[in-house]
Amino acid sequence: MLIQVISSTTREGRFSERAARWVGESLRAREDFDVELIDLRDYPLPFFDAPPPAKAPRDYATEEVARLGRTLDRADGFIVLTAEYNHGYPAVLKNAMDWTFPEWQRKPIAFVGWGNVGGARAIEQLRLVAVEFEMAPLRHAVHILPDVMMAARQAGDVSDTTAFSPLEPRLKLLADDLTWWAAALMAARARDQR
Repeated sequence: MLIQVISSTTREGRFSERAARWVGESLRAREDFDVELIDLRDYPLPFFDAPPPAKAPRDYATEEVARLGRTLDRADGFIVLTAEYNHGYPAVLKNAMDWTFPEWQRKPIAFVGWGNVGGARAIEQLRLVAVEFEMAPLRHAVHILPDVMMAARQAGDVSDTTAFSPLEPRLKLLADDLTWWAAALMAARARDQR
């Protein structure tokens, strides 16, 4: 199984690099799935202005969109890393999702968020969007509250993930749940393709 961890923030000084390193290191220690880190900075897309991808699956408007689509297609499940911007999730993530559709369908999605309330409002909005994409948004999330964020930022080295250690049990719960759902939905997708 392949689980993609998507960094959904692209702005300067973003916290997601620290969160992505921590999540990636923790998940790579597992043997029940492979992990691929996806950074939306590597997929610069224009603002969505095309026919709905749900009605024209994989009919990509540009090579940049096609490259993102092919990347997402490989995944059996997703963990989205999200900041909370003004009580919502980053526009770059919504734009990337709007350019695609079948690549997400019938796959589980879990969330790691940060901000004043640990990204809870952004995650709740993303769960609603995930349902429209016919995904299985999972109950367990990791909420990085300001005390952990500040400690992580104060560590001079981006590779120092020790500030996240109190959240390890929560990340393990999320990963265990994601593994179950990814395996179940992968089997169901395979059965439907026969």
